[in-house]
Amino acid sequence: MANRRFATLPKGDPTSYKAEDGHGFAIYNPFPMNSIVILCNGAFPTEPYPLYLLDSAEGVVCCDGALEKLLAHNPSARPMAVIGDMDSLPASLQEQYASLLVKVEEQEDNDQTKALRWVLREHPEVTDIVILGATGLREDHTIGNLGLLMEYPRLFNLGERRVSAVSDYGTAFAITDSCDLHLGEGRRISIFSADNSLQITSTGLKWPLDDVVFDAWWKATLNRTTEPIVSLHFSHPSSALIIVD
Repeated sequence: MANRRFATLPKGDPTSYKAEDGHGFAIYNPFPMNSIVILCNGAFPTEPYPLYLLDSAEGVVCCDGALEKLLAHNPSARPMAVIGDMDSLPASLQEQYASLLVKVEEQEDNDQTKALRWVLREHPEVTDIVILGATGLREDHTIGNLGLLMEYPRLFNLGERRVSAVSDYGTAFAITDSCDLHLGEGRRISIFSADNSLQITSTGLKWPLDDVVFDAWWKATLNRTTEPIVSLHFSHPSSALIIVD
């Protein structure tokens, strides 16, 4: 994946997205026919951008009790599936939406991962998966769900599929090798990695990463972009989590 180029939606602009496909830039619709939202049971979004993603999604998969929150937001909503062990979904909704339930009782994976696995199995054509409600309410769920973004490229054959988590406060996604991030100037950005042997050299950041040792979570947080494009060069293929506002 060396030198791969990534882009995220411009801050405050829910209508367009510049993605480079190797043949130049094109305006990219966040929800073509092969894009799906996974709605987790954390803090339900309230800001315009994540709500736009939810309301514009071609398909929505709910994690367990997130169905109740989706229906509170839109009583006429009908997700593609409701996935989990159903420990947080009221019995009345389990009965009403029985045909949509995919009960997975094993506890090795959390509901977010169960939902992602279902999406990849049932809809292999999917190219973009946006996770909402992955953060908030419980710190352990927040840390676990965001950390899993770094594990998914290893656990699943994602190929060119894009998996991101969006909240009222920012967008999180994983990278696995050197890349260019088309973020715009003046964005807040934090970078995390569980690989303390990884060295990242950078351009386009207020505080370069060249001397950072990733042996503590805070080491590359609270940075800012100083150029439209941030270039990151990995010493070896690994995994890092990017969070931008």
